[in-house]
Amino acid sequence: MKYGFLGSGNMASAIINGMIKNGFCKGYDILVFNRTAEKAEKLSKQCGVKVCSSQKELIENSDVFVISVKPNVLDEIASSIKTDLGDRKPLIISIAVGKTLDFLKDNLGNKAIARVMPNINAKVLASESGYCANENCTPEQKKIVYDIFSAIGSAIEIPEKFFGIFGVIAGSSPAFAYIYVNALAKAAVKAGMPKAQALEIAANTVLGSAKMVLESNEHPCSLADMVCSPGGTTIEGVCTLDELGFENTVIKAFDAVLEKDKKISGK
Repeated sequence: MKYGFLGSGNMASAIINGMIKNGFCKGYDILVFNRTAEKAEKLSKQCGVKVCSSQKELIENSDVFVISVKPNVLDEIASSIKTDLGDRKPLIISIAVGKTLDFLKDNLGNKAIARVMPNINAKVLASESGYCANENCTPEQKKIVYDIFSAIGSAIEIPEKFFGIFGVIAGSSPAFAYIYVNALAKAAVKAGMPKAQALEIAANTVLGSAKMVLESNEHPCSLADMVCSPGGTTIEGVCTLDELGFENTVIKAFDAVLEKDKKISGK
């Protein structure tokens, strides 16, 4: 099976690297076309992928066709993609932000189409990717989507109506997490610890805490209670977070991102 990537930017490169590193396929099974040839050639040198000379060549030789260009670029080239697809029926996967299944069907034709939203952590093979597929996708094709994006982290099928919400908790929230880790490290620096050491400790602690939520079957609040001894130090910090509105601030940040997403998508 051949996997064709239209676009070879940061996200496409992360996906391709993950597919190869995790043994999903070999570099020679992946085809790439990019309008800036240098980017595709660089990826070819790194991973052994084949560089196509045109979009048409890419599509004609792909069993799975991954659209990994920016939304505004997809607007510009959608009609040419439809022309190049013709009667061919590859599995089409789009990671273009904000482009719905209906948009893709209307602009590319009545094909098997999946929409996927990975996040920036794909660069370290730790993305949380949400995906949905149209009625033309078979169970086997959905499995292909799942397997590709499991190669760069975790993948979960979600109803398309939840994509805006998913975009906040999986797409935007890494920025919140980075800021939280930095804030912990900054406080440690204030108390006298070197920044690099503080960042390593804070990041590993957040990583371990996330693992506890996923694997312990305990509610996050129950886990927090386990750390808070009566009259101890941790409860002082938790009470201060409550007093200053920590959870409410996070919720307001979520709401702000979701509202912006609705404005951009015209909903």
